[in-house]
Amino acid sequence: MRLFLASFRFGAHQDRFLDLVGGAGRAAVIANACDAWPPRARASAVKSDIVPLRTSGFEVDEVDLRTGPTAGELARYDVVWVRGGNTFVLRAQLLLSGADTVLAKLIRDDAIVYAGYSAGACVMCPSLDGLESMDDPEQVPNVCGIDPVLDGLALVDRPIIPHCGEEPEADELAQHYRETGVAHWALTDEQVVLINNAEPELL
Repeated sequence: MRLFLASFRFGAHQDRFLDLVGGAGRAAVIANACDAWPPRARASAVKSDIVPLRTSGFEVDEVDLRTGPTAGELARYDVVWVRGGNTFVLRAQLLLSGADTVLAKLIRDDAIVYAGYSAGACVMCPSLDGLESMDDPEQVPNVCGIDPVLDGLALVDRPIIPHCGEEPEADELAQHYRETGVAHWALTDEQVVLINNAEPELL
Protein backbone atom coordinates (compact mmCIF):
# COMPACT_ATOMS: atom_id res chain seq x y z
CA MET A 1 0.00 0.00 0.00
CA ARG A 2 1.53 3.29 -1.16
CA LEU A 3 -0.08 6.57 -0.12
CA PHE A 4 1.13 10.16 -0.46
CA LEU A 5 -1.23 12.31 1.62
CA ALA A 6 -0.53 16.02 1.66
CA SER A 7 -2.03 19.30 2.72
CA PHE A 8 -1.23 21.03 -0.58
CA ARG A 9 -0.01 19.28 -3.69
CA PHE A 10 3.52 17.86 -3.22
CA GLY A 11 4.14 19.86 -0.05
CA ALA A 12 7.90 20.21 0.29
CA HIS A 13 8.47 16.61 -0.78
CA GLN A 14 8.09 16.24 -4.54
CA ASP A 15 11.23 14.09 -4.54
CA ARG A 16 9.65 11.60 -2.17
CA PHE A 17 6.52 11.49 -4.34
CA LEU A 18 8.58 10.62 -7.40
CA ASP A 19 10.50 7.99 -5.44
CA LEU A 20 7.21 6.45 -4.27
CA VAL A 21 5.85 6.21 -7.81
CA GLY A 22 9.19 5.00 -9.16
CA GLY A 23 9.66 7.86 -11.62
CA ALA A 24 7.25 9.41 -14.08
CA GLY A 25 4.47 7.31 -15.55
CA ARG A 26 0.74 7.61 -16.16
CA ALA A 27 -1.31 9.74 -13.77
CA ALA A 28 -5.07 10.12 -13.39
CA VAL A 29 -6.24 13.40 -11.90
CA ILE A 30 -9.54 13.27 -10.00
CA ALA A 31 -10.96 16.74 -9.38
CA ASN A 32 -14.48 15.96 -8.20
CA ALA A 33 -13.93 17.78 -4.92
CA CYS A 34 -14.44 20.87 -7.13
CA ASP A 35 -17.79 19.80 -8.59
CA ALA A 36 -19.66 22.53 -6.69
CA TRP A 37 -17.50 25.21 -8.32
CA PRO A 38 -18.51 27.12 -11.48
CA PRO A 39 -17.34 25.32 -14.64
CA ARG A 40 -14.55 27.77 -15.46
CA ALA A 41 -13.17 27.63 -11.92
CA ARG A 42 -13.31 23.84 -11.96
CA ALA A 43 -11.51 23.67 -15.31
CA SER A 44 -8.83 26.01 -14.01
CA ALA A 45 -8.38 23.82 -10.94
CA VAL A 46 -7.93 20.73 -13.10
CA LYS A 47 -5.32 22.49 -15.20
CA SER A 48 -3.47 23.68 -12.09
CA ASP A 49 -2.89 20.04 -11.12
CA ILE A 50 -2.25 18.61 -14.57
CA VAL A 51 0.51 21.10 -15.39
CA PRO A 52 2.84 20.29 -12.43
CA LEU A 53 2.45 16.56 -13.07
CA ARG A 54 3.22 16.94 -16.77
CA THR A 55 6.20 19.14 -15.89
CA SER A 56 7.41 16.26 -13.72
CA GLY A 57 7.26 13.96 -16.73
CA PHE A 58 3.89 12.26 -16.24
CA GLU A 59 1.38 11.45 -18.94
CA VAL A 60 -1.79 12.87 -17.37
CA ASP A 61 -5.54 12.45 -17.92
CA GLU A 62 -8.46 13.78 -15.94
CA VAL A 63 -10.71 10.98 -14.73
CA ASP A 64 -14.14 12.39 -13.88
CA LEU A 65 -16.03 10.30 -11.33
CA ARG A 66 -19.30 11.54 -12.80
CA THR A 67 -18.67 9.23 -15.77
CA GLY A 68 -18.28 6.20 -13.49
CA PRO A 69 -14.71 4.99 -14.16
CA THR A 70 -14.20 1.24 -13.97
CA ALA A 71 -11.57 -0.70 -12.08
CA GLY A 72 -9.86 -1.46 -15.39
CA GLU A 73 -9.70 2.21 -16.32
CA LEU A 74 -8.14 3.26 -13.01
CA ALA A 75 -5.75 0.28 -12.97
CA ARG A 76 -4.12 1.55 -16.18
CA TYR A 77 -2.51 4.36 -14.21
CA ASP A 78 0.60 4.32 -12.06
CA VAL A 79 -0.75 7.03 -9.77
CA VAL A 80 -4.21 8.36 -9.00
CA TRP A 81 -3.91 12.01 -7.96
CA VAL A 82 -6.92 13.37 -6.06
CA ARG A 83 -6.98 17.12 -5.55
CA GLY A 84 -8.53 19.31 -2.88
CA GLY A 85 -11.86 21.09 -2.75
CA ASN A 86 -14.91 20.06 -0.75
CA THR A 87 -14.20 16.80 1.09
CA PHE A 88 -17.90 15.94 1.43
CA VAL A 89 -18.60 16.42 -2.28
CA LEU A 90 -15.59 14.26 -3.16
CA ARG A 91 -16.68 11.51 -0.78
CA ALA A 92 -20.21 11.50 -2.21
CA GLN A 93 -18.91 11.27 -5.78
CA LEU A 94 -16.61 8.41 -4.80
CA LEU A 95 -19.63 6.56 -3.41
CA LEU A 96 -21.95 7.28 -6.34
CA SER A 97 -19.36 6.17 -8.90
CA GLY A 98 -18.27 3.10 -6.97
CA ALA A 99 -14.71 4.42 -7.13
CA ASP A 100 -14.40 4.23 -3.35
CA THR A 101 -14.51 0.42 -3.50
CA VAL A 102 -12.37 0.26 -6.64
CA LEU A 103 -9.68 2.57 -5.28
CA ALA A 104 -9.56 0.82 -1.91
CA LYS A 105 -8.90 -2.52 -3.62
CA LEU A 106 -6.29 -1.10 -6.00
CA ILE A 107 -4.51 0.58 -3.10
CA ARG A 108 -4.57 -2.51 -0.88
CA ASP A 109 -3.31 -4.64 -3.79
CA ASP A 110 -0.49 -2.10 -4.35
CA ALA A 111 -1.63 -1.77 -7.96
CA ILE A 112 -1.45 2.04 -7.86
CA VAL A 113 0.02 4.88 -5.85
CA TYR A 114 -2.70 7.02 -4.31
CA ALA A 115 -1.72 10.67 -3.98
CA GLY A 116 -4.25 13.00 -2.42
CA TYR A 117 -4.04 16.46 -0.97
CA SER A 118 -6.47 18.37 1.26
CA ALA A 119 -9.86 16.75 0.50
CA GLY A 120 -8.05 14.00 -1.39
CA ALA A 121 -6.13 13.13 1.76
CA CYS A 122 -9.06 13.51 4.15
CA VAL A 123 -11.21 10.90 2.39
CA MET A 124 -8.61 8.25 3.23
CA CYS A 125 -9.36 8.69 6.95
CA PRO A 126 -11.90 6.71 9.00
CA SER A 127 -14.38 9.59 9.35
CA LEU A 128 -15.08 13.05 7.98
CA ASP A 129 -16.67 14.12 11.25
CA GLY A 130 -15.29 17.50 12.29
CA LEU A 131 -14.43 18.65 8.78
CA GLU A 132 -17.74 20.50 8.53
CA SER A 133 -15.90 23.37 10.21
CA MET A 134 -13.72 23.59 7.07
CA ASP A 135 -15.96 22.35 4.22
CA ASP A 136 -19.70 22.72 3.70
CA PRO A 137 -21.54 19.37 3.68
CA GLU A 138 -24.71 21.14 2.57
CA GLN A 139 -23.27 21.37 -0.95
CA VAL A 140 -23.64 17.60 -1.31
CA PRO A 141 -27.44 17.36 -1.86
CA ASN A 142 -27.33 20.11 -4.50
CA VAL A 143 -24.33 18.71 -6.36
CA CYS A 144 -24.72 14.96 -5.86
CA GLY A 145 -28.39 14.46 -5.02
CA ILE A 146 -27.70 12.47 -1.84
CA ASP A 147 -27.13 13.24 1.82
CA PRO A 148 -23.55 13.82 2.99
CA VAL A 149 -21.49 10.71 3.71
CA LEU A 150 -19.50 10.93 6.93
CA ASP A 151 -17.43 7.76 6.76
CA GLY A 152 -14.09 7.82 4.97
CA LEU A 153 -12.31 4.99 3.19
CA ALA A 154 -10.31 4.18 6.37
CA LEU A 155 -7.04 3.43 4.59
CA VAL A 156 -5.33 5.29 7.42
CA ASP A 157 -6.25 5.04 11.09
CA ARG A 158 -6.69 8.68 12.12
CA PRO A 159 -7.93 12.06 10.85
CA ILE A 160 -5.83 14.33 8.70
CA ILE A 161 -6.26 18.08 9.14
CA PRO A 162 -4.83 20.03 6.18
CA HIS A 163 -3.75 23.67 6.01
CA CYS A 164 -2.71 24.03 9.65
CA GLY A 165 -1.06 27.37 10.17
CA GLU A 166 -2.90 28.67 7.10
CA GLU A 167 -6.59 28.40 8.02
CA PRO A 168 -7.94 29.24 11.51
CA GLU A 169 -10.59 26.51 11.24
CA ALA A 170 -7.87 23.90 10.76
CA ASP A 171 -5.96 25.10 13.80
CA GLU A 172 -9.14 25.08 15.89
CA LEU A 173 -9.96 21.51 14.86
CA ALA A 174 -6.40 20.38 15.65
CA GLN A 175 -6.65 22.04 19.05
CA HIS A 176 -9.96 20.28 19.71
CA TYR A 177 -8.40 16.90 18.85
CA ARG A 178 -5.44 17.58 21.13
CA GLU A 179 -7.71 18.55 24.01
CA THR A 180 -9.93 15.49 23.57
CA GLY A 181 -7.06 13.04 23.04
CA VAL A 182 -7.86 12.13 19.43
CA ALA A 183 -4.82 10.90 17.53
CA HIS A 184 -4.49 12.85 14.28
CA TRP A 185 -2.10 14.38 11.78
CA ALA A 186 -2.19 18.19 11.67
CA LEU A 187 -0.41 19.09 8.43
CA THR A 188 1.06 22.36 7.31
CA ASP A 189 1.11 22.95 3.56
CA GLU A 190 4.70 21.68 3.51
CA GLN A 191 3.99 18.38 5.27
CA VAL A 192 3.04 14.95 3.95
CA VAL A 193 2.01 11.60 5.42
CA LEU A 194 3.77 8.93 3.37
CA ILE A 195 3.06 5.20 3.48
CA ASN A 196 5.29 2.88 1.48
CA ASN A 197 4.20 -0.61 2.47
CA ALA A 198 5.20 0.21 6.05
CA GLU A 199 4.17 2.34 8.99
CA PRO A 200 3.15 5.93 8.14
CA GLU A 201 5.96 8.45 7.98
CA LEU A 202 5.26 12.12 8.70
CA LEU A 203 7.45 14.26 6.45
